[in-house]
Amino acid sequence: MKALIAVAFVAILGALGVALVFLMKDRGRGMRTLNALRLRVGLSIALLLLIWFSWYMGWISPRSY
Repeated sequence: MKALIAVAFVAILGALGVALVFLMKDRGRGMRTLNALRLRVGLSIALLLLIWFSWYMGWISPRSY
């Protein structure tokens, strides 16, 4: 489960980086930046839902010190 969360986090950061590149290249005139940011938001929501579902199912648990 930790590996899946790490991969999703890297994908989110990658989509953010791609959006930055498209923003610099297109100078705000294209839709590629918007699509990359939509992908990032979608991945973030999916990751949040995955974490909540995993916690509900008992696959992960918060640490208590």
